[in-house]
Amino acid sequence: MKKTLLAAAAAAATLALALSGCAGENATPPAAEGDGDSSWSGTTLNLDFATYNPLSLIIKEQGWIEDTLGDDVTVTWTQSLGSNKANEGLRAGAIDVGSTAGSAALLARANGSPIHTIDIYTQPEWSALATRPDSGIDSVEDLRGKTVAVTVGTDPYFFLLQALDEAGVDPSEVNIQNLQHADGGAALVAGTVDAWSGLDPMMAAHELNDGIELFYRNVDFNTYGFLNATEDFITNHADLAQVVVDAYEKARAWALENPEETSALLAEVAGIDQAVADKVLLERTVIDLDNVPGAKQLAVLKVVAPIQVANGDIASQDAADDALDTLFDTTFAEAADPSRVG
Repeated sequence: MKKTLLAAAAAAATLALALSGCAGENATPPAAEGDGDSSWSGTTLNLDFATYNPLSLIIKEQGWIEDTLGDDVTVTWTQSLGSNKANEGLRAGAIDVGSTAGSAALLARANGSPIHTIDIYTQPEWSALATRPDSGIDSVEDLRGKTVAVTVGTDPYFFLLQALDEAGVDPSEVNIQNLQHADGGAALVAGTVDAWSGLDPMMAAHELNDGIELFYRNVDFNTYGFLNATEDFITNHADLAQVVVDAYEKARAWALENPEETSALLAEVAGIDQAVADKVLLERTVIDLDNVPGAKQLAVLKVVAPIQVANGDIASQDAADDALDTLFDTTFAEAADPSRVG
């Protein structure tokens, strides 16, 4: 059964005890063992962190990866402001591992970006359709002829397309404005757009602080949080990729054991009120889940893919099908061992 962060906190205590008991065993990944000289496959590791990926915030703050790799590997962190920005960083080689929504990972892979999903970090209800109380918009059908802000290529964008498709509204009947997440929320509050396909934690902040209303929600239209790596990184630096995934699974256990601390960290990094962070993490985010990319994520993407094709975001269904067949690399998630990091 899926549990939000708060509901899973008690169960995490048992796991935490198990981890602490074996932390002294296999304290370093196999690739780091040797005659004392560095045996890591590279000297740099470029990672992203994002407020929509709470596990990344924990790993960055705790320094587990840096402690594991020591002075032999320089770890650089870059903030991703949205899935589209993470995909840009991966395609350009600016980051080795990046955080996106599942729909954005599929889009990138189908359009030629050489990435694979190596871990699942959360299942968040991070997207919904929002408007102002005085807008006169009560349903998706009411969006005909209206202006909707959204960041193209991200989960809120594909959430919007799925909602329009379900309601029988053609995207051409809506004036879609491509704005980065924060700008879209600000535009809704300012009244320069009629609606916004939003992203937490910004959406929750505007909901609590500015009175915007979520007029359409559907958790099934939200794809999972995908941790993606470039093919070059996976092929040539598999040892470093394993350290990253090991750290993510240690962060998962830590988050489940420390929900309040995790929420406080999100509030600090995102610059949001604690009440907003609590809404995002404790009410809308499932962290206690199977980290191995598999059938559940694939089922969601098979719904999204035809919509991406019909909207012209993916060139053909063949390209989408090829991406669905090749996106996941489960090697690292299946081998994850949190006790090897930190």
